[in-house]
Amino acid sequence: MEAWENNYRQRGALWQGTNSGIPSFSLGTRVLEVGCGNGKTLSTLCRSGCDATGIDIAASALRLARVTVPTAHLVQADVRSLPFCNATFDAVIAVHITGALRETDRYRAAAEYWRVLVPGGTLFFREFTVSDFRCGKGRPTEKNSFLRGDGVMTHYFTTPEVSSLFSEEKWRGDIQTNRWEMRVRGTRYPREVLSALFRKNIQKDGC
Repeated sequence: MEAWENNYRQRGALWQGTNSGIPSFSLGTRVLEVGCGNGKTLSTLCRSGCDATGIDIAASALRLARVTVPTAHLVQADVRSLPFCNATFDAVIAVHITGALRETDRYRAAAEYWRVLVPGGTLFFREFTVSDFRCGKGRPTEKNSFLRGDGVMTHYFTTPEVSSLFSEEKWRGDIQTNRWEMRVRGTRYPREVLSALFRKNIQKDGC
């Protein structure tokens, strides 16, 4: 938490530009974005008429988001223990947040995504893969997890790992690999993410 607080406090809006690949939702869809940061994705959701809620562990991020997206519901919370009843949301967006957690906490977060979704609800997931050029940079903390100089940990996923995290018992959906190159001062660096649109298997659950 302290690392994210410091990053937003010192650097301001970390996430800017346009959103890419985020699903479109119909008017009034109840969407939760976990790790909403300074509100980049939330602003897109609100413009499309979603009933958007964003949570972040960093108060400094939420202060920025309140300016960027004044119409969104914002809550300071931990993704491992979401402060919402079962089946509260139609959709959850988890982009580059699950990979900031250790292995046991990644499973806790996945269970929370499932819990707060309505039966048949949608989860959009995106994280970097082990083929991304940044994998291996920093101090190792767990297998394929590295701590950078800014104090933020990133885990780099494999497809089987994502399949294990979102098992067929609770989810259905396909995992896709997206690869591109980033050019810096004439040098090309490979970037790669795994993206998935999962649906919660229809089961009875209550608050």
